[in-house]
Amino acid sequence: MGDRVISNRGRIGLLLGLLLVSGCQRLPRPVPAGTAVVAVETRAATWTTVASQPDQVRISRLGVAWSTGLSEARARGFGSAIRAEGKLLEPRAGLSRPAPTPGSYRCRMVSLGRSASKGPAFERFKPFFCYVDLEGDLFTIVKQTGTQRPAGRLWEDDVPTRMIFLGSLALGDNAEAVGYGDDPKRDMAGVFERIAPFRWRLVIPFPLDGSRINVFELVPVPEQPEP
Repeated sequence: MGDRVISNRGRIGLLLGLLLVSGCQRLPRPVPAGTAVVAVETRAATWTTVASQPDQVRISRLGVAWSTGLSEARARGFGSAIRAEGKLLEPRAGLSRPAPTPGSYRCRMVSLGRSASKGPAFERFKPFFCYVDLEGDLFTIVKQTGTQRPAGRLWEDDVPTRMIFLGSLALGDNAEAVGYGDDPKRDMAGVFERIAPFRWRLVIPFPLDGSRINVFELVPVPEQPEP
């Protein structure tokens, strides 16, 4: 009987102690009525206001474009050619500080996969020159030669290893590309990454030419004059 009384008293003391401790804890202060909640703007919030909805979807499916393009190319016997390209065709090769340096670059393109049954699943194209410049706060990339000349701007993104490319194509004798969004059939959207010291790539998922993914390599050429 005595033990039971002591036990009950102990329980009562424990409960009182817990109540005192909980009473000492600070509760979050309520937000006064009418207080404005400020949303923190992200880097992606800027380029997504410029990019079309189809291009935003293409960029969000970049991983699918890589896996599909690589698997289709390997299935058609281009495994050794893919390995020979090294980091250029490795999906997760992006490094920190992706912003390029202004100047001339030696560029080339590799195409992977094909949405139609006809056409090669792996293609290397002849090198060409392109130029990187800085307009205000945005980098620009322009292909200087060829019948199809991509041109566009680079936007910062929330992913620290990449920038977002939004541009268009200049065709034939056109002096320059039309503005992004002026002609959806010429629009281009993709991801710009640094994959090694003095080596970058521009990756275009699901381009309008029918391939699964187009990968541009950019290597600086300091002696090439500005156009």
